[in-house]
Amino acid sequence: MPAYLKLDYSDLILLKEKALGLLEDCHLCPRNCGVNRIAGETGYCRTGRKARIASYSPHFGEEAPLTGEYGSGTIFFSYCNLRCSFCQNYDISCNGQGSELEPEQIASIILVLANRYKCHNINFVTPTHVVPQIIEALVLAIEQGLDLPLLYNSSGYDSIETLQLLDGIFDIYMPDFKFWDHKMSEKYCKASDYREVAIEAVREMHRQVGDLVLDDKGIAARGILLRHLVMPNDVSSIENILRFIKNEISMDTYINIMGQYRPCGTANTDKMIGRRLTIKEYQDAILTARKIGLTRLDS
Repeated sequence: MPAYLKLDYSDLILLKEKALGLLEDCHLCPRNCGVNRIAGETGYCRTGRKARIASYSPHFGEEAPLTGEYGSGTIFFSYCNLRCSFCQNYDISCNGQGSELEPEQIASIILVLANRYKCHNINFVTPTHVVPQIIEALVLAIEQGLDLPLLYNSSGYDSIETLQLLDGIFDIYMPDFKFWDHKMSEKYCKASDYREVAIEAVREMHRQVGDLVLDDKGIAARGILLRHLVMPNDVSSIENILRFIKNEISMDTYINIMGQYRPCGTANTDKMIGRRLTIKEYQDAILTARKIGLTRLDS
């Protein structure tokens, strides 16, 4: 049973009201812009009162425990609180491709993925800056019978306070851990504090849901999956990230070490990351994980 079905309906309503109230002086993410999004002001994420959605569909390119036979029901939100120069969804995350939708429309999308497509979960991609709008739509979808696990698919640049709003709502967390070095995260994501933020975010996510648990069909029911995109010249400092996961989160953390890097966005002109990943660089990353002692690898 999804976590949110264990909550009283009145608690969901109170949570929705609390979350929407945060938009009046927005500190939902570590940027702490303080703008009044209810009044239409926008901060770093360039999103006001309404969430913008680029696309939605059953997705089969996610990790195996998420996709199963019917796919993961992905909803791609436009804009982001990072500025990753290499983002493979650059038009969505940086240029805002998509349309503003009412909460009723978002709830309808959730139910289409659940009921028409029979997806195994609802996968909110880049949700950090629209958590209140997600909760608002979820209340409507739950009223209409939603009963699937919810997946929070983020960059890892999440505030503890916002994540705590989701405790008891989300069953699965799938954060990135992109960079360890401050200079690299500032250069490529415009976030010099990325490491510190991601460390605390991953700790909080794991506190809420623990290690990944699969059902009898091998589908994710609850827990954390962590992603790391291997980049050219090891600009992400993968060994430091993986040692943190092993030593301070769990040796049983399910990790997808991703090898699909290619220079997107504005990365083509960069000397360090303006090329594709080599086979050796990817193999070295996998060997590093195994040397450290991590075994739940989706690679």
